[in-house]
Amino acid sequence: MERNFASFVKKESLHILRDTRTMLVVMLIPIILMILFGFAISTEVNNVNVAVVAPERTDGVHDAVERLAQNGYFTFKGYISQNEIDQCLRSGKANAVVVFAQGYDRRAAQAAAGIETKPIIQLIFDASNVNTAGSASAYMQSVLLGTASQQAMFETRMLFNPQMKSAYNFVPGIMGLIFILVCAMMTSVSIVREKEVGTMEVLLVSPVRPVKIIFAKMIPYFAISCIVLVTILLLARYLLGVPMTGGVCGIFSLSLLYLLLSLSLGLLVSTIATTQVAALLISAMVMMMPILMLSGMLFPIENLPIFFQVVSNIVPARWYIDAVRKMMIQGLPIMAVWKNCVILLGMTAVILAVSLKKFKDKLE
Repeated sequence: MERNFASFVKKESLHILRDTRTMLVVMLIPIILMILFGFAISTEVNNVNVAVVAPERTDGVHDAVERLAQNGYFTFKGYISQNEIDQCLRSGKANAVVVFAQGYDRRAAQAAAGIETKPIIQLIFDASNVNTAGSASAYMQSVLLGTASQQAMFETRMLFNPQMKSAYNFVPGIMGLIFILVCAMMTSVSIVREKEVGTMEVLLVSPVRPVKIIFAKMIPYFAISCIVLVTILLLARYLLGVPMTGGVCGIFSLSLLYLLLSLSLGLLVSTIATTQVAALLISAMVMMMPILMLSGMLFPIENLPIFFQVVSNIVPARWYIDAVRKMMIQGLPIMAVWKNCVILLGMTAVILAVSLKKFKDKLE
């Protein structure tokens, strides 16, 4: 019996390997998405042109401006007068203007002596691009803070990702999306294809139990997904520079659990869909759209309306992406995200049980 099961696994593996189009989709899409979101699609502070208004170009002002000029994310465009601010921003010469108040050094010295006064730095941004303005504002404050004796009118601290690199944000989200593509979509299409062309009935009359046939079809996709997982982690670490301070083993273990959940979702879709097109539509619309909109991949969960915040709790990718971000960026161990692991494990058990039951009912 075990030999028959191994034969089915071998048959399905050879079938996948011989399908060139499937292999190209499975192997190339993750790499393309990683590079696209890691480099081409960027919301981080980058190439921000900055002009400076300084009534008094003192040593303190010079140090602050020098710090901005030496930062790779800002380009110092020179000094301008107060009356040129509007024209400078409208013309696109600068994206932001830093205005140092009169007597900046004197106020900094008073603050250092314990006198209740603070140096005043005004930041004026071209807010036509909200993402750039918001991100640049936070990071510029942190840069200027270090040159103002920690006594600037603003106080900003950004932990874990001080440069606000978008790759840190997108990589965990892309991982949650890719595994749904590879596991759920490909598995559901594979099983539905067998039913659509009539070969599933041939398989079911074999000595192998139907449940083992299903697992035999899922194992090759699980193996391919593991290869994709390793590829993603290597790209994230060495190409995009994403830290994995929480431990690669923990991230890998959590990802394996998410792979099993994705395979279970694919099996569930295969019990609902009757054609390959229907399986693709269900996988794309019912799974991918919630991942993009309700998982925290693109938009913070806290910014969603209350109703959608509640609905997001049933989206598996929400818990996976949140846990991976904490482990990758914040450096937390897997035990620190035990709640996410328990939720994903519970979802996997429920979805797999429902899928197997529905599949068995269809056979009967």
